[in-house]
Amino acid sequence: MHYDALIIGAGMSGLAAGIRLAYFGKSVLIVERHYAYGGLNSYYKLHGREFDVGLHALTNYVPAPSAEAPPGIRNAPLNKLLRQLRLNRDELDLCPQTYSEIRFPERTLRFTNDIAVLTEEVAREFPLAVDAFRRFLAEMREFDDVKLEQPYQSARAVLRASLPDPLLIEMLLCPVMYYGSAEEGDMDFTQFVTMFKSLFFEGFARPRAGVRAIVKALVRQYRACGGKLKMQCGVERILHDGQRVTGTALENGEIVTADVVLSSAGYVETMRLRDGVLCAVGPAFQPVKTTGWKQAPPEAGPTAPCGRQLMEPGRVSFVESIATMDKLPQHLGHRSTIIFFNDAETFTYEQPHDPIDFRSGVICCPSNYQRHDDMDEGIFRVTWLANCDQWLTFDEAAYQAEKVRAHDRFIAFGERYMPGFANHVTSSDLFTPRTIQRYTGHINGAVYGAPHKVRDGRTDLENLFIIGTDQGFLGIVGAMLSGITIANLHVLSQQ
Repeated sequence: MHYDALIIGAGMSGLAAGIRLAYFGKSVLIVERHYAYGGLNSYYKLHGREFDVGLHALTNYVPAPSAEAPPGIRNAPLNKLLRQLRLNRDELDLCPQTYSEIRFPERTLRFTNDIAVLTEEVAREFPLAVDAFRRFLAEMREFDDVKLEQPYQSARAVLRASLPDPLLIEMLLCPVMYYGSAEEGDMDFTQFVTMFKSLFFEGFARPRAGVRAIVKALVRQYRACGGKLKMQCGVERILHDGQRVTGTALENGEIVTADVVLSSAGYVETMRLRDGVLCAVGPAFQPVKTTGWKQAPPEAGPTAPCGRQLMEPGRVSFVESIATMDKLPQHLGHRSTIIFFNDAETFTYEQPHDPIDFRSGVICCPSNYQRHDDMDEGIFRVTWLANCDQWLTFDEAAYQAEKVRAHDRFIAFGERYMPGFANHVTSSDLFTPRTIQRYTGHINGAVYGAPHKVRDGRTDLENLFIIGTDQGFLGIVGAMLSGITIANLHVLSQQ
């Protein structure tokens, strides 16, 4: 079988790239190892209910464009990608947030989809820093974060040079890093700007039907354009001659060739497929050149592909607990859409020493979005940083015991924000780095991939390109823009 393009992974970036290419007449095949579309942003059924995975919020929300709308609205990332994918905005039925918060022990900053609200909050809590904050906002508006060739700058260093209050810097870093940093302790300033604009300049929304509304719309459009899908059939190996991909060996034994291959598997994961090496199951399991798994002694790490920088897998992973309730959170006094919280004196964003770092995290209540107060059940979600090494190496008994301990802490945490919460829980679930690695293929369960990104999508093979998380565009909108950008830049522009 031969296609103009083969895409590894039916996540947001893979589906978006597939739509873009198929729309312009390319024969496209997407292969996906699992049974569900969406990748890092999908949904699953448990106890007769559908639960979102990944989606706390659709970032980059702006009003629908109109004839009178300024260019900034018409060309905003969300509106731009809807045009390029020929998707109907009404089909997503987006509902904006009510308000969200950044909570630290001494200060709280509330924000909405209007940046003026955050500015007013900074003026109230940090009056001596508000002028510098306004100047910083103006500088970020002018910063070209879409440009693919940007040198690395430490976000912390830029913030320290721009803002006079260390606590304000920590409070701004907390939501941005939780929503997109693969780097422990810091992040690239270009990515910081991208995420800051997504969260605060444009804001949050949620489809009334959850993430499945986005996933189903993408799959329908891809198929309508003539694209082909192979589910539960991943790539076992990328075949090449040292310069170009010559084919792909699928796990079902088929060989598929293509003029170009776009991979959303992650950079390190793709390089291991390129070198005929399967992804590791955990730190005690090292990849070996075989079609099965074998336990082997630890190795130094992945070999750098020819001419490319050596990259290590990411280590930032999470545990998330989710509960359904027979009451909506607002009926128990909890009205924030999302809370980014930090209970310690300083904000620490790194792999913790314990299985879970309970000091900081993200709380999300979907029913607290606008036009969601008619939901049949309340949902309460909490996300914490996790130690991927421990979760991936626990034996089964230790793994289950740690999940029980995490669930108990989750219930106590819910009581803290909503007294009486425990009496209204109807079901609950928890996923870990082990879950993430199993269902996404990301080594170490690293949600945001490798710390270093390949902004132009290029690899050492001239017809193999990276899309998705490790291309550096994060979030649902960012993932879709990644697929579109690489399809436009490296495939359609070459016609």
